[in-house]
Amino acid sequence: MKLALLSDIHSNRQALDACMEHARAQGAQRFAWLGDLVGYGADPGYVVQQAMALVADGHCVIGGNHDALAVHPPQPGDKAASSVAAHGAGWTHEHLTPHERAFLAARPLVAEVGGVLLVHASADAPERWRYVDNEAVAEQCLDAATQRPGIRHVFCGHVHKQTLYYRGTGRGLMRFAPQPGVAIPVAPRRQWVATIGSVGQPRDGDPRAMYALLDTEAWLLRFERVPYDHAAAAAAIRATGAMPDYFAQRLEVGR
Repeated sequence: MKLALLSDIHSNRQALDACMEHARAQGAQRFAWLGDLVGYGADPGYVVQQAMALVADGHCVIGGNHDALAVHPPQPGDKAASSVAAHGAGWTHEHLTPHERAFLAARPLVAEVGGVLLVHASADAPERWRYVDNEAVAEQCLDAATQRPGIRHVFCGHVHKQTLYYRGTGRGLMRFAPQPGVAIPVAPRRQWVATIGSVGQPRDGDPRAMYALLDTEAWLLRFERVPYDHAAAAAAIRATGAMPDYFAQRLEVGR
């Protein structure tokens, strides 16, 4: 089975469409979205509708912190109201239907697909939204995940960068920086954690969208980069008249 893994779409219609088209062209048979469908971008309703259609067809969509914010946006005076993540959450909430918000609220925080564990943040405490951005946190994530029978591999989102952590001959995890489009053997006998990057808001200085493709028969993993019309996505954010221009600028420079 070829499993396409997408995360942190952030209401970016243009990036989502480009990644889904690319994945299908690569032979993807199943799809899993790892949370943060909304937030930051201009097309939350479109993205949620696509997610609802996938779930109806038997694919997997889990929840992220921005999805939770869109369902229950911070109110003035709340501690979280001044955070970057909260900016635009009220607008996103208003531009989702009650049915779409209910769909986001019902998303699980973890799921198992094809023998791997999927989680937006870290598997040891998914609801705390910890970033798996170093070897120590990746190890805690992996240790928690492998308590589940048959699980040796974890895919995470949230970080907006593509990284692979694997357990070598020692006890600690080692970090590996993948190259786009290059298949990496990920034998089931070895334990590893992958952060698959962001479809809708890359933050590594490259504006191309990110996703990953796992072949669970050959056990090969490819981290992909996909060009898309980021200028159109940025223009759509500006056209809302409600989002900070900073959100549009991030798409233009990939930061």
